[in-house]
Amino acid sequence: MSNDMSIIQLIIDASPFVQGILLLLLLASISSWAVIIDKQRVLKKAAAAAQEFENSFWSGVDLNSLYREMARSDATPQGMAGIFEAGFREFGKLKQSSLGPDQVIEGSRRAMRVSQLREMDRLEHNLAFLATVSNTSPYIGLLGTVWGIMSSFQALGGVQSATIALVAPFISEALVATAMGLIAAIPAGVFFNRYADQVGRIEVRYDTFMEELSAIFQRNAVRREGGARTAGSISGELAEVEP
Repeated sequence: MSNDMSIIQLIIDASPFVQGILLLLLLASISSWAVIIDKQRVLKKAAAAAQEFENSFWSGVDLNSLYREMARSDATPQGMAGIFEAGFREFGKLKQSSLGPDQVIEGSRRAMRVSQLREMDRLEHNLAFLATVSNTSPYIGLLGTVWGIMSSFQALGGVQSATIALVAPFISEALVATAMGLIAAIPAGVFFNRYADQVGRIEVRYDTFMEELSAIFQRNAVRREGGARTAGSISGELAEVEP
């Protein structure tokens, strides 16, 4: 307890400049932890939703029925479901036109890409803030350290003999600023790297799904172009696309 009280006393006795730095670092640390907790929830939910949709998609369900079920829902599809909904809807529109199979597939891929970019923007939201806190907090703490050392030298300049008791408060004040900078930076850096990796893995899953769905669209478009017709549900293959 005495150590805690001494640290608190150091903060109370610190110069207004150092107190301002400590307050800034405290706010940065609190904000970064709020982002960390929220991002953990968002990424966990996104990964679970992607797994659930993939299981449903490859279970042999009729994709027309899957699309109509999503269209009847009040909630806006997100993640992999949103990519599927955007691509399926665009494919259904373009196949009614006089465009060739390649143009239909390209249009569907563009729609899926736009949906994916929106989803990635949502998942990456505030990651840059964690990177900023991780990169700048040590330098802000170092600024407080430099200020404390400058103050100690100024105190030494006004006396004939220097003592530990004279310079110790200033050095301690400087070290508190450094420690606070590291306390803010280390968790932000660790979780930024962790979440960046998770976002990258989710993006790979989205890219893979888009390629698989594009292949299904292409096979369906080629069959239609050749006059072939397929009825019924075939394990993830499109029958008649009718959004």
